[in-house]
Amino acid sequence: MLDIVCPVCRLPLDRQAKVWSCANRHSFDVAREGYVNLLLAQQKNSPSPGDSADSLQARRAFLDGGHYAPMREAASALIGQIDAHRIVDIGCGEGYYTSAFAGPQREVAGIDIAKPAIQLAARRYRDMGWLVGSGAALPVADRSLDLVTNLFTQLHVGEMRRALQPGGHVLVVTPGAAHLQALRAGLFETVQPHEPDKFVGEFSDGFELVHREELTVPIALDATSLRQLLAMTPYVWKARPERRAALEQAPGLQTQGHFVLLLLQRTV
Repeated sequence: MLDIVCPVCRLPLDRQAKVWSCANRHSFDVAREGYVNLLLAQQKNSPSPGDSADSLQARRAFLDGGHYAPMREAASALIGQIDAHRIVDIGCGEGYYTSAFAGPQREVAGIDIAKPAIQLAARRYRDMGWLVGSGAALPVADRSLDLVTNLFTQLHVGEMRRALQPGGHVLVVTPGAAHLQALRAGLFETVQPHEPDKFVGEFSDGFELVHREELTVPIALDATSLRQLLAMTPYVWKARPERRAALEQAPGLQTQGHFVLLLLQRTV
């Protein structure tokens, strides 16, 4: 069972059907959908942190189209090769990847700073744990996790090290050099290749890289899925509005997904 702790005082939370509480009487209601909000006000960088509801709806629709399914299958297969019973997926979004990590003898929880993301996840995947919370201050006990997954989201290496037991693993999935090359060429005059291996250096203290895998898959986008991708991707934040608008009017696009899967093990 996951050792969930109070985000205020770090004492264990007694998890009842309608409320979670600690010995210091900090309490957190279980929402109707089944999730619990453990994000403190001081952990927010805005009134509504994380992805917007519109972006999340676009992401769900895009992922439901199966465009990233080969990567999800590769990540799930890799998880199946390690002995992991207590798993937290950081930055889980609407739960597409997290839901695939469930299995016999596993307790899996998804955590995201965006409340709309957790609401979407909890409504669809009711047999899993969903938490509104910060990856920079995971509401779990020290050395209590077997695996932390981190797909396309910010790394908080020190916090992951704290939460993992010795021998535990981190699975990082990040864009490869040529990820969505054609899309980025449409958005930017100059396309800089991603540098996935730069993330390995962030784990130099207390981790060892035990597996590295690259996956490239063709992606054929019709007009609808192209607009969904544009609505969910952070690339558009830096693109000129007119270049995005031109792509939104395009009948479709042929591109590729290039993913790098990094499995690291905590050594100390």
